[in-house]
Amino acid sequence: MPNSQQFPSLRCRAVVQNTVDRPAVATQIAVACLGAGVVTTFAVAQGQNPLTALGITLFSALAAVMVGQVL
Repeated sequence: MPNSQQFPSLRCRAVVQNTVDRPAVATQIAVACLGAGVVTTFAVAQGQNPLTALGITLFSALAAVMVGQVL
């Protein structure tokens, strides 16, 4: 039976996860809200209800963060 001294490639190695450096969730939310807020500001200027625009902004920001966490 082969051992690790005969075959160095058989040595047990620590498993290193391939992690991706992602910004903090708060940073992702802030960036997503800023991006959605630009479009929402235009919609409010055209006559949309500000509360509806705020709801759309929050929903799109949360959706963007969820997609960002999965990818």
